[in-house]
Amino acid sequence: MLELFLKGGPIMWPILILSVITLGVVLERLVFLVGEIKSRDHGVVLDLFRLIEHNRVDDAAQVGSHSRDLVARVLHAGLEHRSTSITDAMLEAANAELDRYNRGLVVLDTAVTLGPLLGLLGTVIGMIRAFGVIGGGELAAQQHAITGGIAESLIAVTFGLGVAIVSILPLNYLNARLEKARRQMESAMTRMELLLHKCSDCPASLDIRNKSFRPDAATGVKSGI
Repeated sequence: MLELFLKGGPIMWPILILSVITLGVVLERLVFLVGEIKSRDHGVVLDLFRLIEHNRVDDAAQVGSHSRDLVARVLHAGLEHRSTSITDAMLEAANAELDRYNRGLVVLDTAVTLGPLLGLLGTVIGMIRAFGVIGGGELAAQQHAITGGIAESLIAVTFGLGVAIVSILPLNYLNARLEKARRQMESAMTRMELLLHKCSDCPASLDIRNKSFRPDAATGVKSGI
């Protein structure tokens, strides 16, 4: 493998650095997702809704304060700021949770694009070296240089495509998890808003009627509720 790597030419070193960074991000994201899955507690969210439905808003806020579930944390943030702005508090908490899910996706997206481009650059360099020797020296030496340059170009593009392939699978999976988390928070926030509208102890500052939950096209993080 080392010999094959060295035959790929100098462009293999940027590809190696990119692959190491990509692998580190993938491993960190997998550890993050395992921790998130373990911290999910749908029972706490249901208890929180049940307490709000029975006008026990203070008890609901207390229950949410001890949960590690991301949906419960978002709802708890809204209940904690029910005397000021429930909507803005939930929006900030939801954005913070989505930022955690979005971390590292830019690196994977870059690897998907940059890997093949680096491989293509290696191909061009290899072909330039291969055909640059034509017209000088013995025929056997020319053939050796040409085949060596072509081999270098193929090795570089192969490794570059490999980095892209390894990156795109976790990238799509992580994007799917991000979208699932967004939908879960959106659904829970809407349900709590409806329950608070029915609640006789609802604060006058509840300002959720004329706002919508919209995704930010650039980052995937929400910009409004």
